[in-house]
Amino acid sequence: MRISVARLGWAAGALAAVLITGCGSSSTTTTTSTTTTTPKIASIAAEVPAAVKSKGTYIVAADATYAPNEFIAGNGHTVVGMDADLVKALGALMGLKISIVNATFDSIIPGIQAGKYDMGASSFTDTKARQKVVDFVTYFSAGTSFYTKAQGGTSVSTLASLCGRAVAVEAGTTEQSDATGQKAKCKAGGKPAVTVLVYENQNEVNLAVQSGRAQVGMADSPVAAYAVKQSHGLLKLVGQPYGTAPYGLALPKGNGMAKPVLAAVKALMANGTYLKILTKWGIQAGAITNPTINGATS
Repeated sequence: MRISVARLGWAAGALAAVLITGCGSSSTTTTTSTTTTTPKIASIAAEVPAAVKSKGTYIVAADATYAPNEFIAGNGHTVVGMDADLVKALGALMGLKISIVNATFDSIIPGIQAGKYDMGASSFTDTKARQKVVDFVTYFSAGTSFYTKAQGGTSVSTLASLCGRAVAVEAGTTEQSDATGQKAKCKAGGKPAVTVLVYENQNEVNLAVQSGRAQVGMADSPVAAYAVKQSHGLLKLVGQPYGTAPYGLALPKGNGMAKPVLAAVKALMANGTYLKILTKWGIQAGAITNPTINGATS
């Protein structure tokens, strides 16, 4: 399935500007309050803890450099994408006013722990390590893909084939962990080590590959595919995606929000809104039908 020609043209223009200039997520936080026409479901809204309702605004953090999942719109400040649309729809069902803020990826979970953010909706892979500090409600499934320059790039098929190559990854991601782990494996096997280049956001990763500073880039499969599509022939996918795993909406441990969020996710899947959001952003794979709560302490 495809998004409309008009929407694709707008998104391509917005992302092309991001790729060329390197603008996007930074240490500066951009906030956008959002609304949606999805009606509130009273039974779900009733499950939201009083402490959350009393806040007035529910703060959701996203690293808006990860198109089509989350990125900055053409106006330079609004966070848009699959996760942004999903969160807006969830908020409406739960009767919450949503504000999405742009934050660097590796600052989001610490921000949730510190009470700065109420939720992280930023393509977080649901891992056991992360479950120790946040609760997750799963909602999508993605693998990791490799990409390189279309002209003069390199050939990579698996993590093992990264030995001796310079690889660009975003800080705090599973891609960073995988590349770093493979670096140790290459050295232990007597092969040239992986040079792991860690960047603050995905825009910088893409630029590193385009400029030749890195031979290979790594990102979640829908993000890598979108970056390649919008690069106008500068980048290409190589190898096959690996390590398919669920995305999770990150929540403070045991604060009572996991159950209403799960109920809202299931409601969006049941009424067709979930698939409409994926289709809108041109995401053709990764939908799940069995969202779950992982890591919850209560």
